[in-house]
Amino acid sequence: MAHRRPPPIARLAVILSVVVAVAVAKTDKGDVEALNVLFTSMNKPSELSGWKADGGDPCDDDDEWKGIDCSGSDVTEIDLSGLGLSGTLGYKLSSMKSVTKLDVSNNNLNGDIPYSLPPNLVQLNLQGNSFSGGLPFSISKMSDLETLNLGKNHLNGQLADIFSHLPKLSTMDLSFNRFSGNLPHSFQSLTGIKTLNLEDNQFSGHIDILAKLPLDDLNLQNNKFTGWIPSKLKDIDSLETGGNPLSSGSAPPGMMKGSSAVSSSSGGNDGGINGFAIGAMVIAVLLAALILLSVLKRKRSSPVSSHYYMDDSGHSSTIDMKSLENSSSMDCRTPPAVPRKSINDNEFENKLNNSRRISDPISPVTYLSSDLQTATGSFHSSRLIGQGTTGRVYKAKYVDGRVLAVKKFDPLSFSGSSDFMEIVNSISKLRHANICEIVGYCSDPGYYMLVYNYQSSGSLYEFLHLSDDYSKPLTWDTRVRIALGTARALEYLHEVCSPSVIHKNVKSSNVLLDADLNPRLSDCGLTFFYEDTSESLGPGYSAPECTRSSGYVMKSDVYSFGVVMLELLTGRKAYDSSKPRAEQCLVKFVTPQLHDIDALGTLADPALRGLYPPKALSRFADVIARCVQSDPEFRPSMSEVSQMLTGCIQRTTSNRRIGGPLSTSQRSDTSDW
Repeated sequence: MAHRRPPPIARLAVILSVVVAVAVAKTDKGDVEALNVLFTSMNKPSELSGWKADGGDPCDDDDEWKGIDCSGSDVTEIDLSGLGLSGTLGYKLSSMKSVTKLDVSNNNLNGDIPYSLPPNLVQLNLQGNSFSGGLPFSISKMSDLETLNLGKNHLNGQLADIFSHLPKLSTMDLSFNRFSGNLPHSFQSLTGIKTLNLEDNQFSGHIDILAKLPLDDLNLQNNKFTGWIPSKLKDIDSLETGGNPLSSGSAPPGMMKGSSAVSSSSGGNDGGINGFAIGAMVIAVLLAALILLSVLKRKRSSPVSSHYYMDDSGHSSTIDMKSLENSSSMDCRTPPAVPRKSINDNEFENKLNNSRRISDPISPVTYLSSDLQTATGSFHSSRLIGQGTTGRVYKAKYVDGRVLAVKKFDPLSFSGSSDFMEIVNSISKLRHANICEIVGYCSDPGYYMLVYNYQSSGSLYEFLHLSDDYSKPLTWDTRVRIALGTARALEYLHEVCSPSVIHKNVKSSNVLLDADLNPRLSDCGLTFFYEDTSESLGPGYSAPECTRSSGYVMKSDVYSFGVVMLELLTGRKAYDSSKPRAEQCLVKFVTPQLHDIDALGTLADPALRGLYPPKALSRFADVIARCVQSDPEFRPSMSEVSQMLTGCIQRTTSNRRIGGPLSTSQRSDTSDW
């Protein structure tokens, strides 16, 4: 039987009904997408009635989503407290500009607190979950935040200085976590704080920084705070300090350690404190005068002055300061004791100033193999977090909450402990914000290990190539800043250290990311292992000149860095055998298209979802094209690369505010470099 088509009037009615349904959809599209991702990241719980993994209209009265409140077309509150939810919070929350309350307390959520949070929150309550890692930098930009409750989680590490611009924050609860270290200096900017709960952590140091805050309720119980309790804190309504090695009684005059200055408020102690301070200053001046006279006297009796220093073995030696003034070269950490060819005064002054800007070498801690064995579960496979030509890397956990990364070498790699200690000594001289710094080592018989701080976000390779659609895709701004940080690390190795340090193993798996997605270049100073870079780097990263064993040069690092930038641009692996043959080698496939604006749009990582400025993509591609040129002479130096990428960052931030050097929560669809 043939189907009869409905009359034209009926067909028109159907079309109009569809159009009207679309037109009256209430909820902002960005809010819907963010909630879809959140729902999926929390494993699509049945407890969230009305929620969907794709589409929906949470602000429509007929499509009610549990725990969601709206104002007009915008979601304003998310309250999912106590629903037994699991999983993570996803990655899209920063697009929800109208959300002022996010409460997911008393659930079973885990993982790091996402770097992308609603930027205009007034209340943030994540209490009673299993979140780990540190606090995301995005909190520092929440100028309207009034309540921050992160208690009863597994958060750890030292608090970053992210509290300088939170004037409305009145209640903060960080209790029952594993935070450690001193309280951040920016705490003193919390001018609206009334309630502060730091109970049951591992905070240490002095609490003087809290003295001038308008607190009514302060709980510091069960930490490791030392020193005295400032008298002003004793006047607040509720003060709990038990379980700390604090000194009882009032602090002696002038002994309020940790204070930036002696209080100038009126009171009976002012005269004593000022008198003490003046007396101390007089004594200091007299001592300085005596020392100066002694030095002048010695200068008259000796034409050349010598200063003591500690050599690598820990023994005292002398260094001829007159010879040092004629030294032409200093390594990236400290001046050499052996004089070299003479240089003019201006050049020496420039080098000396440069060396002063770099902090002293690290003094690595010596670890026992038995301690590291215990902390890594006897180097159990479940603790294995990395493996390469240099050895295996294990995650070490300690009862005090510390987490470290232990690189364990094959003992046959070294002819003896002296070879290994040479590597330890050279690595300990590398100090840069974007380099993984050594914190310790083990050289027990049969065990050669390096110990680093654990980077909680893993490697760039994992972020780009092992994440699913709902985990942690990197925003465009973050990708550019990761490239810049890595470039600065290589610039430091190539052009600040003397003699220069070639890395020889630059690849995305060696770009580690901390909790705020700041890059840390690993495996620096391990060229001892990289005679055959084709084996260590793997396919896709080696420059053309590296086909010869002696062909690796400094500009070969630049080429490998360009490949890492290609990974950031495209989201593709440096070499992928699963692709068609013409697309397997990323450089060969993409390089011919880097100057084709139309082609670039199709090459951009789909995880970016189109959220990038086209001009930004083009300029980023220009930098890559220069880095991966086949002839090393035509590749730029790393200082040039850093300068080009810095220009990109400045252009990105000129039209809008971006918090901090590596802000990760900003959308980039409106920027234009």
